[in-house]
Amino acid sequence: MGMITSIILLIVGFVLMVRGADVFVDGAVSVAKRFHIPTLIIGTTLVAIGTSAPEAAISITAALKGTAGVSIGNVIGSNITNVFLILGTTAVIGAIPITQNTKKYELPFVGFITLLLCVAGLWLGVVSRPVAFGFLGLFLCFIGYTIFMARRGFTPDSEYQEFSIAHTTVMIIAGIIALVWGSNMTVDAATDIATRLGVSDRIIGLTIIAIGTSLPELVASVAAAIRNEYDLAVGNIIGSNIFNILFVLGTAAAIHPIPFSPAFVTDGAIALLAIVMLMIFAAKDSRISRFGGIVFLVSYAAYILYLVR
Repeated sequence: MGMITSIILLIVGFVLMVRGADVFVDGAVSVAKRFHIPTLIIGTTLVAIGTSAPEAAISITAALKGTAGVSIGNVIGSNITNVFLILGTTAVIGAIPITQNTKKYELPFVGFITLLLCVAGLWLGVVSRPVAFGFLGLFLCFIGYTIFMARRGFTPDSEYQEFSIAHTTVMIIAGIIALVWGSNMTVDAATDIATRLGVSDRIIGLTIIAIGTSLPELVASVAAAIRNEYDLAVGNIIGSNIFNILFVLGTAAAIHPIPFSPAFVTDGAIALLAIVMLMIFAAKDSRISRFGGIVFLVSYAAYILYLVR
């Protein structure tokens, strides 16, 4: 395939994954409602997992195809993009408040699991199945924490509908097909682009694919900022970072162990630095100011320049 064809297929793959994730979540929520699963559980599990479905589809597909650089690069790159690019852009529009729970528990936790990923990867040279199952165990603990915190004061909205069994079945099957098809198309196109440009699949995973799978979060965060709905911005992004490591990488490595290149230690350190910078801003005045947003965007630009130098 030519370069133009690969770029078109890459874009089509992204669209298929995002739409597939949306349709799958709608169908899964409909099933949950039919079985009278509380809205609270739906909001803190199915919907949250659904937003990480594109990253999961990419990482699992890449692991099975033997392109570990895309698999791990997608996760670490998405986490860096979430903080530096998405929160940076949102904060430039307007200062973002950071809750006490996020400061005390969630930020340290995402820092801990990022460090854990780097140490385990460097030590073992692979994200092995035991490490993957450890991540999935921590993921279940995080889900429990999320449900506990939700019971204390947050009730997810009930915008999702309940459809007929036939409609729901079609939605779930169509969503899964779109996710699988889109992820295969994206990985193949990205690999071809990397080969033609003479760069590693690690660079493609950390940049093009990471940005592509983070676009829904970017659009949602900017839209929320424009409506002055800043409260959920940091929580959603940090939750996404936790899901990416524990759920996405945990699931992918449980299916197929993923080699961990030493080069990823630097990228993991950048992801950890992003969290530390976020914690510093949070400790100062419990918010990310416009100045902080600019610092994040400049940091992201510097990181991209470091990758493509």
